[in-house]
Amino acid sequence: MTGRAFIAFIMLTLALVAAPARAHKPSDSYLTLKVDGQQISGQWDIALRDLDFALNLDQNGDGDLTWDEIRSQHEAIATYALARLALTSGEAPCPIVAGEQLIDNHTDGAYTVLRFHATCPAGGAALGVSYRLFADLDPQHKGLVKLEHEGATSTAIFSPEAARQELSLRAPGKLAQFLDYVRHGVWHIWIGFDHILFLLALLLPAVIAPIAMKEAQTLRAAFFDVLKVVTAFTLAHSLTLTLASLGVLSLPSRWVESTIAASVLLAAVNNVYPLFRGRRPLAAFVFGLIHGFGFAGVLADLGLPQGSLVLSLAGFNVGVELGQLAIVAVFLPLAFLTRRTWFYRQLMTTGSVAIALIAAVWLFERVFDMKLLPV
Repeated sequence: MTGRAFIAFIMLTLALVAAPARAHKPSDSYLTLKVDGQQISGQWDIALRDLDFALNLDQNGDGDLTWDEIRSQHEAIATYALARLALTSGEAPCPIVAGEQLIDNHTDGAYTVLRFHATCPAGGAALGVSYRLFADLDPQHKGLVKLEHEGATSTAIFSPEAARQELSLRAPGKLAQFLDYVRHGVWHIWIGFDHILFLLALLLPAVIAPIAMKEAQTLRAAFFDVLKVVTAFTLAHSLTLTLASLGVLSLPSRWVESTIAASVLLAAVNNVYPLFRGRRPLAAFVFGLIHGFGFAGVLADLGLPQGSLVLSLAGFNVGVELGQLAIVAVFLPLAFLTRRTWFYRQLMTTGSVAIALIAAVWLFERVFDMKLLPV
């Protein structure tokens, strides 16, 4: 094993294990723009936890946001958010006027729903969007934008690196729409820390030969072990993601998220005290069914265009798998190179205990709807 590979593996592990213990996903907002000629109606769903950090909405500091506290800050919320959003048609600005504000629950907590409208001086072939929400506070924040025009829907992801984009008002082609949702799928598996930790906890033993084997574990054997686990997980979550997104099956979000946390906990404990006893692919399949409902919750937040629902769903699913395969492609060679080292032995024990503790916090918070950590 080279020193460079060893350091890379350490950095990868620390980045994953040090992920925020409470967050199911980092900061996102959901912006919907409906264009009708020169008129634009918008709805902006922004996480209250993010707004509280930026504006100190919890005025009495008791850690519990009330409706009165939020309502008293409606003007401040609208001013703060809309100062960080600009719409243009060609070179001409489209002035934005704030409307009503509501509260809605997404899969990761409560959001304020800010409605607004804008008027463009002239219609054009594209709508310019400049998005700078939380750019000065959270470089990882993403804005998920959905544009609706004449029955067609297109999507875009905004970040500090891609803060200004021109969104075409022409109906997107089938390939473009498919690729949009592939991109969303990749992004959401990479920010789904609980899904990633579950998969990695199951994969850690893959490069270690079973006690019954006298010879050392080969790369080929490790590859097929990983293949069985990943295939089982993929088949399971693809099935329930599809059924849930099409409205065939539905489970309560709190129950789903709690079970996902429990699956991470059990997968990590299995590396210290065997629970699955050679049946890790079966465990990956059983718990993968629940993880699929978690992916469906994220996709529900993003929204699926009804005109091309199956195509967009397929794109999102492909994106999830590509993101997952990218993680496995990094994990397997580094894990195999370090399998006989002190570091990997510590990762199997101490690292698994750390994952189990993080998952235990997630489980407690999701079951009892309580916040243990301030992050």
